[in-house]
Amino acid sequence: MTARSRPGRGTGGRAAAPPLVVPPFVAATVGPNWSALPLPAIILDAQGRIAAMNDLAEAFLNISCRSSLGLAIEGADMLKRLRVVPPLATLVERVASGHDALHRAGIRFEIGDRSGGHSDRIATVHAGPAPSPAGGTVLMIAPDGGGGWLGQGQAARSAARSAIGMSEMLAHEIRNPLAGIRGAAQLIGMNLRPEDRDLADLIVAESRRIVDLLDQVERFGDSSAPRLAPFNLHDVLERVRRSALLGFGEGVRIVPDYDPSLPPALIDADQMVQVFLNLVKNAAEAIRRAGDEPGTIRIRTCYDGALRLAPSPAEPQGRSLPLQVEIEDDGPGIPGPIVEQVFEPFVSGRENGTGLGLALVSKIVTDHGAWIALETRPGRTVFRISLPKA
Repeated sequence: MTARSRPGRGTGGRAAAPPLVVPPFVAATVGPNWSALPLPAIILDAQGRIAAMNDLAEAFLNISCRSSLGLAIEGADMLKRLRVVPPLATLVERVASGHDALHRAGIRFEIGDRSGGHSDRIATVHAGPAPSPAGGTVLMIAPDGGGGWLGQGQAARSAARSAIGMSEMLAHEIRNPLAGIRGAAQLIGMNLRPEDRDLADLIVAESRRIVDLLDQVERFGDSSAPRLAPFNLHDVLERVRRSALLGFGEGVRIVPDYDPSLPPALIDADQMVQVFLNLVKNAAEAIRRAGDEPGTIRIRTCYDGALRLAPSPAEPQGRSLPLQVEIEDDGPGIPGPIVEQVFEPFVSGRENGTGLGLALVSKIVTDHGAWIALETRPGRTVFRISLPKA
C-alpha cells in the first residue's frame, strides 16, 4: 500500500511558506496640474516602483519616465542610472505607516551619465501619501543651492533681459568718445618719432579691442525676433564642426554623434550657428587650458518627447522641446564659484575673458523659446540645448 504524503508537510514537518506575490504594476493617475508643478515630483507605488514622474523630475534626474515606469527607484535596474544617499526607503516606509507629510534635507542624488561617470545633486525631499495608486507616496524634490540645476534656465533668461538694457546704455555712451580717442591717437602717431610711435599704436589697438567688445555687447540690444524656419539641425552642426576644425578647433577631436531620425527644428539657423560655435569654441579653449593631451569635443543629438517648459497662458500644456543638442568636452570643468552665474554677462572663468559669450548664447536661446542647461565636473562638461521641432 502506497503511503500518501500529508498536505502541508515539508522538510522537518513544517508547513511551506506561501510564495511572495508582488501586486501587478499600475501607473499613477495624475491630475491636469501635474505637469505644472514648480518642482520635480515622483510618485512611487506601495512597492517603491516609479508610478509617475513630471517633466522637471525627468530633467533633474536625467531619466526618462517612459523607460523607468514600473522600476523600483532603488532597485538593481536603476543602480547605473540613479543612486540616492541616504536611501529613500525609510522616508517612504514612514509615510506608509501613517505619517501625513515628512521631509529630509541633504539627500544626494548620484545621477549616471553616458560616459560611465556621475554627477551629484543635493536636494530636500518632501514626502506624503499619494492619492493614486493605493498605498503610494509622492516625493517633491527641492534642489539646494538656490535652485541648483533648475535655476540655470531661469538664470539664463533673467541674464538675457538684464543684458539687453545694459547694452543699449553702454554702446551709446562709450562708442562716440572712443572714436575720438582713436582718431586723436592716430594723428599723434603720425607726428612721433618711430621709437615713440609704439605708445600711440597701443592706444589705437586697445581702442579697436574695446570697439569689438562693444559690438558683442550691442548684439544684446537687438530685440528683433529670430527668423524661425524649419531647418535640419545636423546641417547647422556640421557647418559649426567644419568651421571649428579649420580654425580654433585645430588639434582637438570633434566627434559627431547624431540621431539620424531627428525631425527638423524650428530655429533661426544663423543665430543657432552662433550659439553652437560659441559653445564649441569655449570647449576647445577649456581643453587647451587643461594640459598637453589632445581632448575630445562630442556633439550629440537625440530626441526626448517628454521635455516641456512650464505651462504658460499662451501654451497651457507647456511648450514641447523634444530636440536635444549636447556639446560635451573632457576639459577641466567650470570653476565651482561661477557655475550658478555662468550665463550672466561679464562672468568668465578665463583670464582676459569678456564673459559675454554665454550671456549672448542665453539670449538667443531665450528668444527661441528654448532651454539651456549645464552639467559640469572635472573631466566632463555638457551644455544641453532643448529646441522645438518644426
